[in-house]
Amino acid sequence: MENLELFAQPWPVNLLILVPFLAFIFWRKEGLDITKRVLLVAFLFGVGFGFVEAAVVVYLRAAMGLLPGYEGTLADIQNLSLNIYQQAQILSELPQSLLYVELFREGATLLMLLSVAYLSAQRMRDRWAIFLYIFATWDIFYYIGLWLTVRWPSSLLTPDVLFLIPVPWYSQVWYPLLVSLLSILVVIFCSRKY
Repeated sequence: MENLELFAQPWPVNLLILVPFLAFIFWRKEGLDITKRVLLVAFLFGVGFGFVEAAVVVYLRAAMGLLPGYEGTLADIQNLSLNIYQQAQILSELPQSLLYVELFREGATLLMLLSVAYLSAQRMRDRWAIFLYIFATWDIFYYIGLWLTVRWPSSLLTPDVLFLIPVPWYSQVWYPLLVSLLSILVVIFCSRKY
């Protein structure tokens, strides 16, 4: 049984929990000019993109031989992956050339999320809210996509590598899910047109 770890690494990653609260403070008075339609489309984009990212991660791990059972059925992969699929181990075994690919993939992900947010709103505050909303939705559905395909993470206490830019960020899965859920709620609550 895994133990609850309250803090992420490196330490500044823990400050991400402040993002939804600070956003609420800045957005609550004036509100956000984001419609239900924009929130729905942004949500759908985040869901779809989360599953795409999960699939990319599964394919990369399988191609590297780091995902046991990849030559069998999806059920075989799920059964074999429960106790073996560890992000931190995979990061240490990833060749430097593929680590660069991962870094560029993460950068491209941020660029895509920022682009959609830019196209979705007129005001900068609304664009940042949409970015936060899509990022949070993408993050939640990334984990859902991984769980549906390879049954990872096995619990909310499973450790994970959250991001690689500028250095690897580590925490248990519950932490990014909590920050993401709070971020979604803040954007919905502060949207005046919702």
